Amino acid sequence: MSTRMSCAEAIVAALIAHGTDTVFGIPGVQTYGLFDALHRAGDRIQLIHPRHEQATAYMAFGYARATGRVGTFSVVPGPGVLNAGAAVCSAYGASTPILCLTGQTPAEFIGSGKGHLHELPDQLATMRSIMKWAARIDHPGEAPAVMAEAFRQLTSGRPRPVAVEIPWDVCTMTAPVTALPVAPSLAPLEADPELIERAAKLLHEASNPMLMVGSGAQHASAEVLELAEWLQAPVVGWRGGRGIVADDHALGFNCAAGYRRWRETDALVGIGSRLELLWFRWPRPPRDVPVVNIDIDPAQMPRLQPAVPIVGDARAATRALLDALRRLGPPRVSRHEEFTALKAAVHAEVQRIQPHMDYLAAMRDVLPRDGFFVEEICQAGFTSYLGLPIYTPRSFVSCGYQGTLGFGYPTALGVKAACPDRAVLSIAGDGGFMFGVQELATAVQHGLNVVCVLFNNGAFGNVMRDQEQRFGGRVIGAAFRNPDFLKLADSFGMAGWRVDTPAGLRRALEQAFAADAPALIEVQVDRRSEVSPWEFLMPQPPA
Repeated sequence: MSTRMSCAEAIVAALIAHGTDTVFGIPGVQTYGLFDALHRAGDRIQLIHPRHEQATAYMAFGYARATGRVGTFSVVPGPGVLNAGAAVCSAYGASTPILCLTGQTPAEFIGSGKGHLHELPDQLATMRSIMKWAARIDHPGEAPAVMAEAFRQLTSGRPRPVAVEIPWDVCTMTAPVTALPVAPSLAPLEADPELIERAAKLLHEASNPMLMVGSGAQHASAEVLELAEWLQAPVVGWRGGRGIVADDHALGFNCAAGYRRWRETDALVGIGSRLELLWFRWPRPPRDVPVVNIDIDPAQMPRLQPAVPIVGDARAATRALLDALRRLGPPRVSRHEEFTALKAAVHAEVQRIQPHMDYLAAMRDVLPRDGFFVEEICQAGFTSYLGLPIYTPRSFVSCGYQGTLGFGYPTALGVKAACPDRAVLSIAGDGGFMFGVQELATAVQHGLNVVCVLFNNGAFGNVMRDQEQRFGGRVIGAAFRNPDFLKLADSFGMAGWRVDTPAGLRRALEQAFAADAPALIEVQVDRRSEVSPWEFLMPQPPA
């Protein structure tokens, strides 16, 4: 049975039907109808409105990273879509489901080149180039089907951004609309039993197997750990894979500890990971290491060319692999003591990355075990890849290989919006923080109680080091004149602290989390004293 409604109302009805409870967005003339429909939806959907269009998508990204559910944002067409592009690229690279709802010129002007407000030559083509899927709604009656397909794309296969655009005049157009039932996601491809058996035989014969996990295995934490225990194999989590196996478990390895085992490894299982450590960061071991790759995306197989390419859901395929191993023999004798000693030795070695190892230790002491840590592109952020223990899936939030400077703080606000009852700690360098400094206002206005630790070294630290060491000390574009960050925070109505020691940071964090309000803690760092973590992130072959 149909109901007469506007296209915007049909879109909002579809959002609610698909479980959307939050939209991050900034209204504009092309989307007025959509935002009016959101207002009339009442408390069924909350709207959080940032101060920059880039932040709308980052917040949706944070929401999705924290929950595994779809994060939704809305911006105006043209410059709004392009402003959100950095966050969309991050979500694409980090395999994260975010939905972009945007406007368009009036239907008669699409592709006309007349220069209508916010016109792009071909917005759909632009979005399709950085998203998994994008479509236009040309009539209110199409809205239920288009929105259902958008959510099907978001929740099937490899999760990545999708977009729906609505022409200006169509947004408020009314017509009979027939609601559709929520369509189920497509079932993932079933892992090939023959390949599962081949993988099990390979691993059964290996003496020193290793597992490497990425964000595609976040939902398979229990299965990954069970497989690791059966094989007595270390589980190396890199960025999106951190926390799948807790770092305080004997088999939970960070990248530095994993590299220490790499030369002895004789079989590798990649689960939901693009295996960046293997093909980009770690030197090749003395022998060829056969790779078993489990991934939901068939396109990964020709890219990585593993010995055993298993296309399928991480949880189901890992469970099938474990069952096949059980048929071949008993579990292996525990190596927990050996691995615990190895990890302790590596941990002692990385302590030389100062002062950031001590600052990260202070953060870990205060942050609850299940609290979220949102990294950022800065010296402390790089160090956190190996220097901050992570204990639960999804609690280490990274932008992945895009390395988008400035993503951290607005992403953390999206994490907090999704999980208001869990602690959220955001870190930033002074360079990246200024990309989204205006979102301090969003945090205060919407009560998003994120604690941000801002490391102020007066520079793009990595850039300046490279210029000094590799380009004869010719520093250009890397040094800052910063504002007084505490006065800035106060002007937004936010509490602030300034510290210069790990002990001072620990005390400030305790006060900030106890206050349960948005907070900024500035850590003053002498750039000349910072020890680079890169020898552990990009290790060189042994001499």
